[in-house]
Amino acid sequence: MQVYHLDLHELPLFRDVSAEEVDKFIAATGAAIKRVGKGKRILEAYEENHNIGVIVEGEAQVLAEDRFGNEAVSHNLERGAMLGSTSAIMPQVPYDMAIEALTDVLVLWIPYKALLTAGPKLGRTHGIVMKNLLEAFCRKNVLMMQKIKILSQKTLRERLILYLLYKEQRQGKGKVHVPGRVQLAKELECNRSALTREISAMHSEGMLYVGDDWMELDADKLAAMG
Repeated sequence: MQVYHLDLHELPLFRDVSAEEVDKFIAATGAAIKRVGKGKRILEAYEENHNIGVIVEGEAQVLAEDRFGNEAVSHNLERGAMLGSTSAIMPQVPYDMAIEALTDVLVLWIPYKALLTAGPKLGRTHGIVMKNLLEAFCRKNVLMMQKIKILSQKTLRERLILYLLYKEQRQGKGKVHVPGRVQLAKELECNRSALTREISAMHSEGMLYVGDDWMELDADKLAAMG
């Protein structure tokens, strides 16, 4: 697939790298972009994988699979998010996470071994990309800790508020993009009907503004909660 017009240099992995340098990086590592249709698996749990993926377009979700084959939603992935890094870097460790496309998705796949050995060909670009890669791993840990904090809240309202506050931090705005109610209920690990009632109650109280695919907390009402 042709990679121009995708603004790859704007991805977090390529921060401080020019568009021309990104082209050289792709050529040197043999990276390639693949399309995955909505509802399809980008990666299966326990699947052998040798590539680090970066979402270029679309949205996906991470599904945690237990030993009985049951799946639970862990978190969503949007443009710039990385996937497959654990199974590519540590193939000896069974990885029980699957990645499923919530929309049509474009993924940039970077062969891990080629990434390690491309330094002499890429010069400064290689060091910058590796730095950005390490920062991405740190962000992933932050997301995991945020998930734990959200689910540790005592009430559904507190879960939803903290979830939206973290979304504000990541998206850099008060009006944040959110998934559909079924998906949101999975992320908050709650009953969908209970979530719908809570959203309606918060909206009636003027605490929450709601659209088809967005929500926004009222800052003044939130501050009044103490």
